[in-house]
Amino acid sequence: MGWPARDAGSAGTAGLRRAEPVLDLEAANAAVPVSLAASYRRCQDLHRHHGRSYYLATRLLPAWKRPHVHALYGFARHADEIVDRTDTGTPAERERRLRDWSGRFLAGLGGEAVDDPLLPALLHTVATFDLDPADFAAFLDSMAMDLTVRRYADYPALLSYMEGSAAVIGTLMLPILGPADPAAAREPARQLGLAFQLTNFLRDVAEDLTRDRVYLPQDDLTRFGVTTADLRAAATGGRATPQIKSLIAYEITRARAHYAAAMPGLDLLPGASQTCVRAAYLVYGAILDEIERADHDVFTRRAVVPTHRRARLLAQALLAHRKGTFHNAERQEGALPVV
Repeated sequence: MGWPARDAGSAGTAGLRRAEPVLDLEAANAAVPVSLAASYRRCQDLHRHHGRSYYLATRLLPAWKRPHVHALYGFARHADEIVDRTDTGTPAERERRLRDWSGRFLAGLGGEAVDDPLLPALLHTVATFDLDPADFAAFLDSMAMDLTVRRYADYPALLSYMEGSAAVIGTLMLPILGPADPAAAREPARQLGLAFQLTNFLRDVAEDLTRDRVYLPQDDLTRFGVTTADLRAAATGGRATPQIKSLIAYEITRARAHYAAAMPGLDLLPGASQTCVRAAYLVYGAILDEIERADHDVFTRRAVVPTHRRARLLAQALLAHRKGTFHNAERQEGALPVV
């Protein structure tokens, strides 16, 4: 149960189709090729720093699964940073950087050498779990849309964007989580990705406005008598109007519908994976509770789940597992299955 002889940091994915999942890197550093270990650590650092709720939930997974989740997060975060860092160049320059980085990733998938701090870990994870390259392409397409598309006419248009930016993240996670019935778990996984994404949009309305982006459908704004100018005024003044609050309340019902559609997928996951996803489900869904506690005013302050409540929700997920609510045993927990 060793590591592949070829270093993913210098050899792309060639020879990795039967690679074993990454063991706890702290415990097995000597057995891990240095550049691959460094790449996984870089992804973990990004996850720990930028995705605290996700990161805490990931700690509930078996040690050998965690680095693969970090790799997916690092990939998504890096692409997002290229697109969102408006201080690093014009949209055309950022589009070129995204295209160049995407090209290196695609070349790595084809077995070419890659020179990048994140891609060795991602390529190793792709090879280990035979992840679908089409899902990555859809994600990168949505990231490119952020450079040119700033408004969405209606919810179907927004869903089209979220298919790439969020739903595919759910499907990419499935092979790592190991559901008993992958086909049945696919749609709930997509729905959970959509739920998390819409939660982000509601929490970050003010932040997105600084990039001239509005992820609330334009026909919903019209329905509630809200304009983009109204949103900007609320962001400047730090207070939402009654019309904006009604709009946010309506979008929360949409987000909760996605959470409800995701719920059946939880019982399809094995033990620790189920506990992890349930924790993320509870903690991220609690952001909506915080928005409601603020009377649907997303401009007074950024909705954040307090530390003590996050801890309580994590404990709730663990307790449910110990009581047998999550009845499926984690297969090969701690082992290194060959894919």
